[in-house]
Amino acid sequence: MSAPVQIDVTTLTYEQARAELVDVVQRLEQGSSSLEDSMNLWERGEALAAHCQTWLDGARTRLRAVAAERDAAASAGSPADTAPHDSKDA
Repeated sequence: MSAPVQIDVTTLTYEQARAELVDVVQRLEQGSSSLEDSMNLWERGEALAAHCQTWLDGARTRLRAVAAERDAAASAGSPADTAPHDSKDA
């Protein structure tokens, strides 16, 4: 029996990688795989988790950049003694 062809983790979207990671975890939790298969699943899971973290880190960076641009635009366009526009900031 040949092993299934695995798609390169780096080509997966966040959602695809997360779904496969959930499947890997479920298969490992079943405990019915051989040691070799379990090790392969573990390695795949590690790669998937790292890829998901990369996506999340990138999203966090983009959100911070947008927030910084918004804050810079707000401070450049309004006097310093103006009350904040967003009540969540208060």
